[in-house]
Amino acid sequence: MARLKEYYVSTVAPAMMKKFNYKSVMQIPKLDKVVINVGAGEAKDNAKVIDAIMTDLAAITGQKPVVCRAKKSVANFKLREGMPIGVKVTLRGEKMYEFVDKLFNVAFPRVRDFRGINGNSFDGKGNYSTGIKEQLIFPEIEYDKIDKVRGMDINFITTAMTDEEAKELLTLMGAPFVK
Repeated sequence: MARLKEYYVSTVAPAMMKKFNYKSVMQIPKLDKVVINVGAGEAKDNAKVIDAIMTDLAAITGQKPVVCRAKKSVANFKLREGMPIGVKVTLRGEKMYEFVDKLFNVAFPRVRDFRGINGNSFDGKGNYSTGIKEQLIFPEIEYDKIDKVRGMDINFITTAMTDEEAKELLTLMGAPFVK
């Protein structure tokens, strides 16, 4: 699965260099990390929810997830400080490229009525965020073994300075943006 990194070096970098007229190869934006987050509000009532989410995320990413805990108590949500409310994974290096390749080429095409991902979800500083409604689109998840269909947020953090550079980078890496 190292082919995406090799593809980046051989194809993406020269194309970016040519399009944006960079003076140095160090100016070429690259994917820094990918953060996958699953929020679980129901975890305050049922502790087994976090374990199920952690198992799913570990299977999808190949890396052990971290439990996110509440920073503040919120009475309206019956939430106390320190309660587990989500799970996240930060991918870098080889596992990141492997996940991105799997997401763009395997998972997204499995979404029903998929036309592409929204091209407007950039933050102004070259980072992109998208969401998935169900974890079933990943081939590692078995339909019979899940307790509930859950979504996840996926954030692509790049070294790009502008959204235009980041969009071009992700497009060259295979991101299926809506035309």
